[in-house]
Amino acid sequence: MTPGARLAAAIDILDQLHAEKLPADAVAEKYFRSRRYAGSKDRRAVTERVFSVLRHRARLDWWCARIDESLRPGGRPRVLADLALADGLGKTEIAELFSGEGYAPAALTARETKLLDGFTGQQINHADMPDFVAHEFPAWIAGSLRDLYGERLGEEMDALNGQAPLDLRVNTLQGDCARALTLLKNDKIDADPTPYSPVGLRVHCRANLANTTAYKGGFVEVQDEGSQLLALVTGARPGMKVIDFCAGAGGKTLAMAAAMKDQGEIIACDVDAKRLKPITARLKRARVSIAETRLLMVGGDPWLRDHENSADVVFADVPCSGSGRWRRRPGARWQFSGRDLLDLVKIQQRIITEVVRLVKPGGRLVYATCSILTEENERQVDRLLDWFPGEYRVVPIAEAWADALGSDCPCQGPYLRLTPARHGTDGFFAAVLERKTEGKSDG
Repeated sequence: MTPGARLAAAIDILDQLHAEKLPADAVAEKYFRSRRYAGSKDRRAVTERVFSVLRHRARLDWWCARIDESLRPGGRPRVLADLALADGLGKTEIAELFSGEGYAPAALTARETKLLDGFTGQQINHADMPDFVAHEFPAWIAGSLRDLYGERLGEEMDALNGQAPLDLRVNTLQGDCARALTLLKNDKIDADPTPYSPVGLRVHCRANLANTTAYKGGFVEVQDEGSQLLALVTGARPGMKVIDFCAGAGGKTLAMAAAMKDQGEIIACDVDAKRLKPITARLKRARVSIAETRLLMVGGDPWLRDHENSADVVFADVPCSGSGRWRRRPGARWQFSGRDLLDLVKIQQRIITEVVRLVKPGGRLVYATCSILTEENERQVDRLLDWFPGEYRVVPIAEAWADALGSDCPCQGPYLRLTPARHGTDGFFAAVLERKTEGKSDG
């Protein structure tokens, strides 16, 4: 593909994203499935342009509106603005790319030429931008994020708009970190231990893990360090009964099984059969034998009553906004609405009422999200404590961390709050709650 053809492909994908609520990488994959002529370098260049536009979208739209108030946002003006403001290309260079020849985008219109004139000599950042534009987040959650982060707002949101690293979790059922590092090195993959997770490795190069001995042999799994830490602070140990209530593809199920040394019982539950399906192959590759899967009915599965008061640990990594993973899915922040948040909060509340009765007296419930929003985190824990007064105590995260990891917790306050800016992980939240030995939840 020519440079112009790559830009045309990026514009097409961005326009499709505008019309569909799908991840950018999924739309790009679908786009290239019918265009087999595009090589790996072409696909990478197009995807990088798409992600560049998504990471700069608020600022690009602000500039376009400043120069041409009636301009309709879309893939083409955003790519033009990204080339000029993010890449620093001049009008002549951009015009050569938008030549209209072959598969290149159509030639610039007079209106677009005027737009480019307005970009001349400008930087992508501008002092007049409000904070939600300058730091790339939706205006409707600005108040909530200001309350949460205060003076750290810009730093936190800029980190959440950056590039995410590739983290691996070492499967200690197969070998230790040293063994995994040796296997990766043999496949020319450079990695180092992660700062907080004792079983985490961070890769420092572009890597095709699927073909490596470490991955095929079940020695490592792809998992963000923050996700590893959530599984570890559950305190899952050998011989326990653990219920992973919203297991999805099973990443944290695998992590807890390794912490349990494949001794005990794990039940990986979900209401979505498609999400749960990949876990079977992953369990086999990791050589986990203690896990079983359970597909639940939405809203009161009879299975729940059969397992009341039985689990040592219930891990509820509930459906959420995914705002803590925006650096991996930068387009998601523009696809998420206040109505979506309200719907998710209701789902989380329903799950809370279902999981509280599964924990046995003295056992622990870990409520977790990959969200940065207090509406999905602290406020939901407050509701749980209000709805079930005297049933649970909050285990301070420093206590749960020291108990599970044997080190000092990097987070202040009662809960685990991980962010890219402070910890280099995705944004995660976890509350560890212990059910008191007296009293019984009536659900």
